Amino acid sequence: MHGPPWVGWPLVLLCAGAGAYCLVRSRTGPAAERGAARGEGLMALGMAAMAWPAAAPPAWSPWLFTAVFGAAGLWALARRHLHHAVGAGAMAYMALAMELPPGQGGPAGHPDGMGRAAGMSAMGHPAPGGVPLLTGLLLVYFTVYVIGAGVRLAPAAVATVPDGPADAGPPGVLRACRVAMGIGMLAMLLAL
Repeated sequence: MHGPPWVGWPLVLLCAGAGAYCLVRSRTGPAAERGAARGEGLMALGMAAMAWPAAAPPAWSPWLFTAVFGAAGLWALARRHLHHAVGAGAMAYMALAMELPPGQGGPAGHPDGMGRAAGMSAMGHPAPGGVPLLTGLLLVYFTVYVIGAGVRLAPAAVATVPDGPADAGPPGVLRACRVAMGIGMLAMLLAL
């Protein structure tokens, strides 16, 4: 992942923890939630692998991430899981953005037509990776998803039973993992 290690390591821990919980939940949870928990767990572990701060990642890693997340996105589309398809597509997009040089210039380090090094803006700051419009749309999608899922996560005052809140227990934790992964996706898009 691009960006400082102090951002990458917490993302790795967050995503790996959420992925491990979801995979355990896929074995012990209710049958109706097992498939979704398995998908969430695998996506979270993939996010953890992609967020791993590496000084010099292998040259083949972005292409491997693109292939794996592209296949996961197609699988999610075939199963009509739109959110998983968008998430896998965003991960494939970020993997491609890691490989391709930022900005409109040539390969990184070569000057463009204006005498600037590729990947640098007119003000001398690093240009964003990827396509800014697509990155912006993905940021909006995941922001709305995190806010919506977070609001649904908060227990309603009316939805309590004598034994405690109606949403207490492991299903609430599974939804919290989804919110955490959405926040992780936002952080990775912002670091792009």
